[in-house]
Amino acid sequence: MRLSKKERQGNLKETIKENPFITDEELAERFGVSVQTIRLDRMELSIPELRERIKNVAEKSFEDEVKSLPIEEVIGEIVDIELDQSAISIFDVKTEHVFVRNRIARGHHLFAQANSLAVAVINDELALTAKSTIRFTRPVKEGERVVAKAKVVHIEEHKDRTIVEVQSSVSGELVFTGEFEMYRSKKSAKDET
Repeated sequence: MRLSKKERQGNLKETIKENPFITDEELAERFGVSVQTIRLDRMELSIPELRERIKNVAEKSFEDEVKSLPIEEVIGEIVDIELDQSAISIFDVKTEHVFVRNRIARGHHLFAQANSLAVAVINDELALTAKSTIRFTRPVKEGERVVAKAKVVHIEEHKDRTIVEVQSSVSGELVFTGEFEMYRSKKSAKDET
């Protein structure tokens, strides 16, 4: 059953609030309407296009927050970070990231996004990957946007280790998971106080 315009716009607003990285094409498919209808709905609701939404989320400069590596060395664009807690980055798969034959992303790009996010979330000037366990759950194709979410799940203070879990998804579908055991030079951020 098709939603009324008012219902669709209400659901559209809520959907974008929950996932600001969702594309107009994904919204059109979800609501069973044309991309043009979604664009008109967004205009009426004063919701900016995807690029502007990403910029708004990323407006807060993370350069001063990330301690473990220069921000330009993070693979993907960090859109949210709370040191020693969680971080989110987005990575758009382009022609240079895929195999020519089948247009599937090379795995090392997905790993690099997840690994650099695991390094960036550490509240320390020195953070290195000691060990990782990773799993690719489906191929990622050219043109897809990968959203990686890192979460610090355990800080082993006596070993100078932090465990970071990363889950990467495309349009809400899991494509990669990783658990990273990170070495850090300091035991934790609370030791600095």
